[in-house]
Amino acid sequence: MEKALYFGDNLEILRKYIRDDSVDLIYLDPPFNSEADYNIIFREHTGQGPGAQITAFEDTWHWGEESEKALKEVLERHGSLGEFLDYLVRSLGRNDLSAYLVMMAVRLLELYRVLKPTGSLYLHCDPTASHYLKVILDHIFGPKNFRNEVIWKRTSAHGSAKRWGPVHDVLLFYTKGPSYTWNRVFQEYDEDYVQKQYRYEDERGRYSPGDLTGKGKTKGQSGQPWRGIDPTTKGRHWAIPTRDNLPSWLELPSNWEEMGVQEKLDYLDAHGLIHWPDKGAMPRFKRYYNPSKGVPIVDVITDIPPVSAHAKERLGYPTQKPVALLRRIIQASSNPGDVVLDPFCGCGTALAAAEELGRSWIGIDITHLAVTLIQARLRRDFGLEANKDYRVEGTPKDLGSARFLFQKDPHQFQIWAVGLLGGQPHGDPYKGKKGADRGIDGVIYLNTGTKVEKLIIQVKGGKNIGPKDVRDLRGVVGREKALGGILVTLESPTKDMKKEAASAGVYSWGSQSYPVLQILTIEELLAGKHPLYPQGHQNVSLVNKPVGGKGRAKGKGGQMLLF
Repeated sequence: MEKALYFGDNLEILRKYIRDDSVDLIYLDPPFNSEADYNIIFREHTGQGPGAQITAFEDTWHWGEESEKALKEVLERHGSLGEFLDYLVRSLGRNDLSAYLVMMAVRLLELYRVLKPTGSLYLHCDPTASHYLKVILDHIFGPKNFRNEVIWKRTSAHGSAKRWGPVHDVLLFYTKGPSYTWNRVFQEYDEDYVQKQYRYEDERGRYSPGDLTGKGKTKGQSGQPWRGIDPTTKGRHWAIPTRDNLPSWLELPSNWEEMGVQEKLDYLDAHGLIHWPDKGAMPRFKRYYNPSKGVPIVDVITDIPPVSAHAKERLGYPTQKPVALLRRIIQASSNPGDVVLDPFCGCGTALAAAEELGRSWIGIDITHLAVTLIQARLRRDFGLEANKDYRVEGTPKDLGSARFLFQKDPHQFQIWAVGLLGGQPHGDPYKGKKGADRGIDGVIYLNTGTKVEKLIIQVKGGKNIGPKDVRDLRGVVGREKALGGILVTLESPTKDMKKEAASAGVYSWGSQSYPVLQILTIEELLAGKHPLYPQGHQNVSLVNKPVGGKGRAKGKGGQMLLF
């Protein structure tokens, strides 16, 4: 089973690594216009330069050179879609919305290419651009392959002074062709629903009268009278329930498929499955309440709440979706062993749900923060290790590529280096620019069982490092009342730096002693070297916010908490 996590622009990754007709299910939640800084898309806000580069977490797309190229490419690859986009751009103007639509269109063409003929795609968006995206998807997939507009009620209340409170997201569900994977998925019954819908009761239990007829007249058996009742007088015809809708206890005769419509109705009535209402009304089919089965999923989702502030699955990622939502989508539109792709994978909820359900998966994101967070999540929830249980592509693998990342974007280099240690970036890593860090680039948390201790991480990518940097870290460790500190350097430390670190001494954890200050190079970390600190019971968890703890750790080890 292929499992891979890619760092980089998803358009480039799709073209370089993902084969035609190789993916069974695609889920994507591309950011746009949420007025919140949470995901990175492009560096050049002026539209100049190479574009599609790492930048701060800004949830906006801007018109520029890359947008012009994308529009031209769509015109060359898909004429009708290109003409539609050209009209939109001229109508809307060259602004953020038109840039978003054009850049999404060129990516959706690639996603269509990699999707299997039996595959499905779910595009998660808000009402800001869902109507435009639907027309784009109609051009690419064909209107006949549109299956559902699914509404997810993402919050219960949202105050709005001069409009209806916006509380929902939209999921556009398309398939590549008429034959596609679909599994019946059931959601739990709501008690009010049970009381209202299953209002009748007999010796077998509660039941709801369901239709025995369908719309339209027919000239065959289904249009013939039964027990003196002619369905065509009401513009309908008899519709026998499918096997899936028949109760499990009903034993069907071996010749069921060959039986006529009226014979089947007689059989159902003989087994007490026909509800006879007052005189003059049409007979109905008894659908018995089965609490273990639930109700088939519908296109308005109200039973899956957003990730709450105190939920165990919460990772602090601003646009994190509940795993229950992704679980439902994956169960309905894929089978065990199928490949699930999320090209904007963020904190990896789709990947986690796919792993839980026995699917292969491919995730793509353009931030080191997301890649680091996903690796920690997979390690915590499933014990998966990067480059052992799944591939990680696009992140620095050697000293040369690490230097390149530092020169290109020091902030992303810092986040990546903290991630090598399994630490949590300090402050709010979702903001684009690093604020005052007070000497803290990252933190590793250690749970003693009664409180949480911490190790301070500092990252130095420049060449001008010396003993003063070690002394500064020692001061931060004391100020923060931390167990110790780890200095990560791109260049090799001097002898005086090592001597300064050794002079800080050790701290005790149970019967073991660990250095208060440690210096590790990027080259050592890439080679597999790990810092020395208490590993405890190896029960890995994620924490959303720092939890303070004063004093030294006592007792027999602790639990390691990773970002």
